[in-house]
Amino acid sequence: MKRSTQIIAEQDKQELFIEREFDAPRELVFKAFSEPDLIRQWMGPKEMSTVVDKLINQSHGSWRFTHKDPQGNNHSFNGVIHEVAKPERIIRTFEYEGMPDKGHVSLEFLTLENITDNHCKMTIQIIYKSVIDRDGHIQSGMERGVVDSHERLDVLLKTLKNE
Repeated sequence: MKRSTQIIAEQDKQELFIEREFDAPRELVFKAFSEPDLIRQWMGPKEMSTVVDKLINQSHGSWRFTHKDPQGNNHSFNGVIHEVAKPERIIRTFEYEGMPDKGHVSLEFLTLENITDNHCKMTIQIIYKSVIDRDGHIQSGMERGVVDSHERLDVLLKTLKNE
């Protein structure tokens, strides 16, 4: 079944929600969000490759990923992991390292809930420092990157379920 990613951003709010259903158990989706070898295979826009520079996927851990575009440019992101509650939740910060000034950090709450044994819903709530930061993130093309990522994740989950 074809699933679609929903990005919900209410006007004048400092948050947005990303919602998506996957035809996989939440344990498998959680694993895809937690293991570097799997993250490399699905995260980011389809024309970019992803390098997991660092992932200490535990409460009080940290992470850093780099997307490499076809022209050889690097786009790096990092954050602190506040909580990992396997298999239902990851709470972490997010910062794009390419911003001209620092301090544009957002807080992400990833939640996975079972709908059936082989179907789950993912919700990511992202809280920004300001409405301007949120709107800037949306205008940066993040929606295409998120949709591409989820389509690639669908393919990976199907492969993992068949192993």
